[in-house]
Amino acid sequence: MTKEKTLKKAGKKDSYGADAITILEGLEPVRKRPGMYIGTTGIDGLHHLITEIFDNSRDEAMGGFADHIEVTLLPGNRVRVVDNGRGIPVDIHKQTKVSALETIMTTLHAGGKFGGEDGGYKVSGGLHGVGASVVNALSIYCKVVVHKDGGIYMQEYSQGKRKALVKKIGSTKEKGTIVVFEPDPAIFPIIEFSADRVVDHLRQQAYLVKGLRITVNDASKYEGKIKEDEAFYLSDLELEIPSMSFYFEGGLLSLVRFYNSIQKPIHKNVFYIEKKTNEYESVEVSLQYVDDISCRLLAFANNINTPEGGTHVTGFKTALTRTLNNYGRKNNLIKETEDNFTGDDVLEGLTAVVSVKLREIQFEGQTKAKLGSVEAQSSVNTVFSEAFTYFLEENPDDAKAIINKVVLALKARKAAKAAKDSVLRKGALEGMTLPGKLADCQSKSAEDSELFIVEGDSAGGTAKSGRDRRTQAILPLRGKILNIERARLDRLLESEQIRNLVIALGTAIGDTFDVLKLRYHKIIIATDADVDGAHIRTLILTLLYRYFRPLIDGGFIYIAQPPLYKIKKGKEIFYAYSDDDKAKIVGKEIVEEISEVEEAVPEGEEVEEEEDVDSAGGNKKGKKDDKAKSTKIHIQRYKGLGEMNSEELWETTMDPARRILKQVTIDDTVAADKVFDVLMGTDVPSRKSFIQSNATKANLDI
Repeated sequence: MTKEKTLKKAGKKDSYGADAITILEGLEPVRKRPGMYIGTTGIDGLHHLITEIFDNSRDEAMGGFADHIEVTLLPGNRVRVVDNGRGIPVDIHKQTKVSALETIMTTLHAGGKFGGEDGGYKVSGGLHGVGASVVNALSIYCKVVVHKDGGIYMQEYSQGKRKALVKKIGSTKEKGTIVVFEPDPAIFPIIEFSADRVVDHLRQQAYLVKGLRITVNDASKYEGKIKEDEAFYLSDLELEIPSMSFYFEGGLLSLVRFYNSIQKPIHKNVFYIEKKTNEYESVEVSLQYVDDISCRLLAFANNINTPEGGTHVTGFKTALTRTLNNYGRKNNLIKETEDNFTGDDVLEGLTAVVSVKLREIQFEGQTKAKLGSVEAQSSVNTVFSEAFTYFLEENPDDAKAIINKVVLALKARKAAKAAKDSVLRKGALEGMTLPGKLADCQSKSAEDSELFIVEGDSAGGTAKSGRDRRTQAILPLRGKILNIERARLDRLLESEQIRNLVIALGTAIGDTFDVLKLRYHKIIIATDADVDGAHIRTLILTLLYRYFRPLIDGGFIYIAQPPLYKIKKGKEIFYAYSDDDKAKIVGKEIVEEISEVEEAVPEGEEVEEEEDVDSAGGNKKGKKDDKAKSTKIHIQRYKGLGEMNSEELWETTMDPARRILKQVTIDDTVAADKVFDVLMGTDVPSRKSFIQSNATKANLDI
């Protein structure tokens, strides 16, 4: 039967013709599919808009045309980026018949990134030439002011479309470009720029471009006090705006020292090499080993951070492993009976930054997370091998310290493998593939299964009674687990609590880790709402971050939010998850009176955790106001999950329809790494300083 007859028999008409093909013109594709261009419309994609505009200014600096970039967060969710570069051309473009400025801002794949030797940039991070136009397309408001050839030119846009032609609005002695944009709320559900996040990213960029000054202003709360085009640089105005400025001459060497500021280096000299491979391309590498077991390796291509690595990282790792093996064998620092170092061995305790600048560069996707340029691998391999070999020979004490560090890592790797194999083998031989403390769920589907990690046997017993046995598994942990921040895998696996968790997850650990074998797609940390509970939660998160990082990246880790109070108003029952919730439920006046009574209790005495008050007058313990009809309010303060009965725990913390979970995410890997170093490491002064600096942000439960 023919296709036509089949369709007629089904009572349908074959309407799939040329008129069914939709052609999106101009910047419509960006608005239809923004994720293809900025990765996501969440907070990451929102901040990526700043990166795209900043990268254009940074490319001017890389070409030697600018030495100052200013980024300002303005009121009303607007962002202002200024550079003192050459200024975007405003003359008429031959092909588009409109100004070059309008062409760049409203046309995909238009800019100075193309054109071979006659192009606007010899080296740039803007591979696709879509950055400015994408930001324009995703903004409800966008304005560009160009200072060029003695004139000031301006054009405004909305959702990628011009409002009017480019016009000259004045004269100037300045040169450069000002871009102001406001993200479109129709595209971004949440528009909240983080000044800290912007500062961290731009500080990093200042290290990468020697001699470039970057200023960041947070004027987001100065509504009505700042005009967008009041001055070329807003930092020149005499306003008390929170501001930070970065300028570094040391390049990547300074960046490595910054990352190691709270670490203990095992060798004095920081390795550094910068070498041009031709007129336009170069390789820059800096590294230093520290007394730690973690690896901090950052990579950049044309100053674009490539968190997923790529060919330049492959070239670096290969050269590092080969060079240390060759030097260790040549100088008898590696015993004949010892194996060669592996890639994992040489990365332990390493802080390194690798940066390449390429004329023709290939990334995987517009978000540029991974470098694909084949020539980068051989360039980094050759330049780094030669320079690092020379460094080791010229600094024998440093070389010996590095080799000894890697030898220790090799021995630890073997010990860890033996310990891991022993744990897994023991479990298999004794039929204990799952720990005895684990109350597993009935479902065999990881997508439907949840694992609650609870604090103590008391909470464990309550959770086991109150759970949905079909999909919810319970693993109680006894006390505080080992702080693994500086513990190797063999020491880690000596802990029964950690072994139980590793076996329960099902992914194994170390070089045999396999996220596809994860037995539960929701790992929920449920600890008490007190200081000890917070500490246990931090210890578990440290373990997951250091050894099960893909679980965090994959969105599998959650933190339960149990209530602080159970409140009975007459026959009604409410749960309050904060003091603000309690105030809304029982009334602000009553809460304040309770607080006054608690403060009046003499030192050494206790206030009962359960309060009876009258809604009519806030009187404690049932002192009734005869003139007003009262409703007795009973407040119970939960100190731990074990204080709840199984029904309460289900209603508040475990029922998918009513519970509150916070998903654990990592916005900035470097910042997260540093926080774990500070909080869980051995540098007490740094930890004290961190706590003092962030004390005002803490939600204390005293």
